[in-house]
Amino acid sequence: MIPVFDEQSRGLRRLTDRPDYALVGILRIPEIQTSPWASLTRRVVFAMALLAGATLVVYFGRSGYHDNQGDDLSLLDALYYSTVSLSTTGYGDITPITPQARLINTIVITPLRVLFLIVLVGTTLQVLTERSRQVFKIQRWRHKVRNHTVVVGYGTKGRTAVDAMLGDGVQPGDVVVVDTDPVALERAATAGLVTVHGSAAQSDVLRLAGVQHAASVVVAANRDDTAVLVTLTARELNKQAKIVASIREAENVHLLRQSGADSVVVSSETAGRLLGIATTTPKVVDMVEDLLTPEAGFAIAEREVDPDEVGGSPRHLRDIVLGVVRGGDLIRVDEPEVDALETGDRLLYIRRVHK
Repeated sequence: MIPVFDEQSRGLRRLTDRPDYALVGILRIPEIQTSPWASLTRRVVFAMALLAGATLVVYFGRSGYHDNQGDDLSLLDALYYSTVSLSTTGYGDITPITPQARLINTIVITPLRVLFLIVLVGTTLQVLTERSRQVFKIQRWRHKVRNHTVVVGYGTKGRTAVDAMLGDGVQPGDVVVVDTDPVALERAATAGLVTVHGSAAQSDVLRLAGVQHAASVVVAANRDDTAVLVTLTARELNKQAKIVASIREAENVHLLRQSGADSVVVSSETAGRLLGIATTTPKVVDMVEDLLTPEAGFAIAEREVDPDEVGGSPRHLRDIVLGVVRGGDLIRVDEPEVDALETGDRLLYIRRVHK
């Protein structure tokens, strides 16, 4: 018998329809890494702030308190009362009655109690609140994420693509990695990237990664058929995003183009060309690697034409220009139609990268 689900039941199965707390473990927002000593210091300062607040409350309401002597409470008495209350010590049959004893109890015993509570329950509280923090981060992230980059696959190609983007100044928080490999996702999270655990071939997973609001999508899947399906799904969700995909075989380029990819990189042929060139002119390969590495040396960059450059030839500029992007088309610098630059043109040029 085929089970029948109503529309509401089908909707609850979608990731984007789940409540934020149900996405913990699927969507992961990177934590800001801090040292244990910094975390410990924050906890101590917070505990002291609570103690100071309780002391002021007791002191301003001191008319409702009295000690065993029947005397009015001083500020020191209020501090002592707050101390034994917040530290869960309570009242016992042994009570300091001299100011000196209460002062010693306050400045020595209380810090020891606070440190004991931190060591005893700090780790437990951190584990219990980790999920709550992630729920809050997920909720805030889903409402604010816009114009980011979604990277599908964090293998060698995906990781290298992310490194190149970070080298060009992209912030780690603006990159979302989608993968099914927990080890790869852990590496991405360690690098400060937002991660989504799931198959990007499913539209729900891409929606959870915010593809519908993304500025660009990098498809670095391990299989060509997966790359085609992911590209098709991403284009369906976002008509404006720039989609860049990598495939192994050149015969599948037209499939990716038809699926909506703006740029297609054939990894096997590109690597093969470099291998062939390296047999005769290995320094050419070194220069290509230099151009593709944004951290140092030379890099291929893109910029708008300056107003004072309009009308001039790109071959006469101070930069080494390789091509001109006009109307979305790339034109080589030696083509006659770009002898005179126009407003709105963009230049592909070689820039010097300083460490």
